[in-house]
Amino acid sequence: MKGRAKILGYWVDNTLSFSQAVDYIASQGGQVITINPEMIMEAERDPIFSRIVKNARTVVPDGVGIQLGLWILGYKSQRIAGVELGKALIEKFSKYNKTIAMIGAKPEVIKLAVEKIKEEFPNANIVYSHDGYFDDEDKIIDEVVNAHPDLVLTALGSPKQEFFNCLLLQKLPKSVMIGLGGSFDVWAGTVERAPEIYQKLGLEWLYRTIKEPERFKRIFPTLPLFVLKVFKEELKGYIK
Repeated sequence: MKGRAKILGYWVDNTLSFSQAVDYIASQGGQVITINPEMIMEAERDPIFSRIVKNARTVVPDGVGIQLGLWILGYKSQRIAGVELGKALIEKFSKYNKTIAMIGAKPEVIKLAVEKIKEEFPNANIVYSHDGYFDDEDKIIDEVVNAHPDLVLTALGSPKQEFFNCLLLQKLPKSVMIGLGGSFDVWAGTVERAPEIYQKLGLEWLYRTIKEPERFKRIFPTLPLFVLKVFKEELKGYIK
């Protein structure tokens, strides 16, 4: 049974194990969000994005910041990384010959990512793929709808991928829509994933920041501000 916890006004499906999340998402469809502190802070600034997050069918904790925030509020959770979740969904959908669409990344990256996925999962029925560099969003949405995918993986960066998925879901309400950030680059092999020790400790963000120092401005001060807001929320509960 799925349990939920609220953090800064946003529900997170915090009791699902990784395998349970895969099964639940595959059976329920709808929009899936792999939430992190940056997304919650962005949602607080953008009321439209806030509604998208709140209306998502499934919201899983992706990132140690969310785990930390939930822990402060007294909840346990298992981190469910989008890069792993997306591939597990591909594997599951491929077993039942369900159709898949992939949208995002650079042209050479999406091409290589599709090739790698087909090598790893020969039964993967990828009926549509397109890079993330397009101006006519309506045209891409129409093309995806015409392909009738059961699973749509987008790597457009947040919140763009969530806006895109929300629009697409209106035309494909039974499909699964999930935004995966830079996962296609990892699958293509053009970006190296953090070593396993970083993954286990939930410190992939630190490894990537070391490798890509420009990410520092995006993460800080967002992460400490997020944690501070969660502490304030917990303090209010004690005062009441």
